[in-house]
Amino acid sequence: MRYTEFVNNQKPRNRIKELGGRALANAELLSVALWIRESEAAESLAQLYNQYGSLAAIPREKIVEIKGLGNQVADAVNAISEIVRREATNVAEPKPSINSPKDIAQLVMYEMSALDREELWVMLLDSRNQVLKIDRLYKGTLDSCTVKVGEIFRSAIVEGAASIIVLHNHPSGDPEPSVDDIKLTRAIREAGRLVDIELLDHMVIAGGRFVSFKARGLGF
Repeated sequence: MRYTEFVNNQKPRNRIKELGGRALANAELLSVALWIRESEAAESLAQLYNQYGSLAAIPREKIVEIKGLGNQVADAVNAISEIVRREATNVAEPKPSINSPKDIAQLVMYEMSALDREELWVMLLDSRNQVLKIDRLYKGTLDSCTVKVGEIFRSAIVEGAASIIVLHNHPSGDPEPSVDDIKLTRAIREAGRLVDIELLDHMVIAGGRFVSFKARGLGF
């Protein structure tokens, strides 16, 4: 049965509530998603969808030419197509894997080197050293007194991270660790042992350079 043949109690918005999206034809889904009121317009757009194979491939001018649609629907089609593309990219794109200090630096160097204030970030990793997420925790002057070690592990516990990497920048452009940086590293490492989350490294980023505390044996 075509969309145009449905009676009022079988209109797409009623059917999707009762049966779910899988029960609807393409024209019906397009009508609901894009708020298309005219059944003929929805049918015409569905025909273009079938012809081009995807919403993203339909030329904008073809959509605008359909009576009852216009620029607003063409914009909505563009937006939906971009959302679908991003979701597909997120699913297909593998998580970055950390195997060396250089791998860490490549993920954060550009952004952290450009910061004009000191910040502390925490990189969360799974059991295969793949990056789960990066949390920005602190801004401003950092030392072993102002940073709360418990805050560093909070997100790691929630996310089920196996290990973490602590990162902070030196706006001065000099990546050499301070005494307070080393004290903080020791405190974080000891706290990690208590919650069974390993501190893999602590890294300072500055002026396009980096220092790995683990590589230098500072606080480890």
